[in-house]
Amino acid sequence: MAHHLWHRSRTADADGTGHGNHKVSFSDSSKRDSSRPSASRTNSHTSSPRLLSPRGDKDRDRPRSQQLWSDNRDNRAWQRVNRQSEALWQESPSVLSPNSPQPRPFLIYHDSFLNLLGPSPTLSLLISDPRAPYFHEAGVFHPATNTLFITSNQLPDTSPDAVTTSNKTIVITKIEFFSPTDFTRDKVRCPERNYMANGGTNFRDGIILCAQGSLREPSGLIYMEAKRPHKTTTLLNNYHGRPFNSPNDVVVHSDGSVWFTDPIYGYEQGFRPKPQLPQHVYRFDPSTGDIRVVADGFGRPNGICFAPDEETCYITDTDVIHGDGTKVHSRPATVYAYSVYWTNDQPYLTNRRVFAYADTGAPDGIKCDVYGNVYAGCGDGINVWNSGGMLVGKILIEGGCANFCFGRNGEMWCFGEHKLWRVKLGDETKGALLGV
Repeated sequence: MAHHLWHRSRTADADGTGHGNHKVSFSDSSKRDSSRPSASRTNSHTSSPRLLSPRGDKDRDRPRSQQLWSDNRDNRAWQRVNRQSEALWQESPSVLSPNSPQPRPFLIYHDSFLNLLGPSPTLSLLISDPRAPYFHEAGVFHPATNTLFITSNQLPDTSPDAVTTSNKTIVITKIEFFSPTDFTRDKVRCPERNYMANGGTNFRDGIILCAQGSLREPSGLIYMEAKRPHKTTTLLNNYHGRPFNSPNDVVVHSDGSVWFTDPIYGYEQGFRPKPQLPQHVYRFDPSTGDIRVVADGFGRPNGICFAPDEETCYITDTDVIHGDGTKVHSRPATVYAYSVYWTNDQPYLTNRRVFAYADTGAPDGIKCDVYGNVYAGCGDGINVWNSGGMLVGKILIEGGCANFCFGRNGEMWCFGEHKLWRVKLGDETKGALLGV
């Protein structure tokens, strides 16, 4: 009979193995504040420009970025001023003039993106550290302490404990902000090992991290306290007795359930055993211990997030890039959208459809703003789509951006491996997860 360990009443053992006696305990579910701005506010930000078409009124509202349209009756013109970016511009007081230069690093594909950018968008480099790729994944902003947590890419580790991770380790960095440019940077020194932490999200008073595991330690979900000494607790480390692959990204629903992706990157990178489960997306309910599969059929499931109303779930598939570094451009680099339906008080995902395809690199981390726009870290920076799947803009970042995180009042932090970038959008462009 399979022994299903899903929650421990104590922290992992000091030796990092998690061995020892334990018991199952139940935790009260904790709902996030769901009083976020309604997605209905999207209307004022996603209205399409009206194109003057020689074909008549029936084509008046249809965007055509490939052509140049004009109406000789009033001498108004529509044109794509930047063929490289395929940006579409309208000559009106509310939009930049077609004769104006492209406001790099922000590429506008639709004038609704200007509303998100605000009057003075900026991209600035906060930290550049050539020593190691400390800025890779997770990206969890903890408002109560004004602290940003980030996980690194894999770093070399020659310690004896690292044998089970093929002499690799992952470091968690925390940055405490006193102002946008005044901060302290420190390494999180957990009493326990972080088991190759990757993606993360806010949970109760701390954060949940995806523990990818090792050749010896199981993978799963761990809870880390946001304040020192950053004690960790294992929440989940198997699916009815079968080990997970290497959980990658995680999000918390307002009902308190935890949703996460589980690709096989750890096996491909040599620090996890041969997979014993398909590459699923899971839903875990800490209040009951229920763990179940909610989606499958991916090449490499990666990022996950919910729309502000939680009626849509977005999941990225980064199959174009495998863990061994191989790239095959005929494989998915796709964002899929699912409808969230409820039966017997339980949610499930249905109506899978292609939401977007990244034209550069692969869509890794994914987030929504309070208006329902969808942001993904891609090979050229942050790509932004409206809720209908239209690409409305890009934030170009040198070297691309695997993941990112919203802060307060239009602030974003973007992770470029050796570099940490700060983006300032309009004050009202807030992340849907926290709504701050």
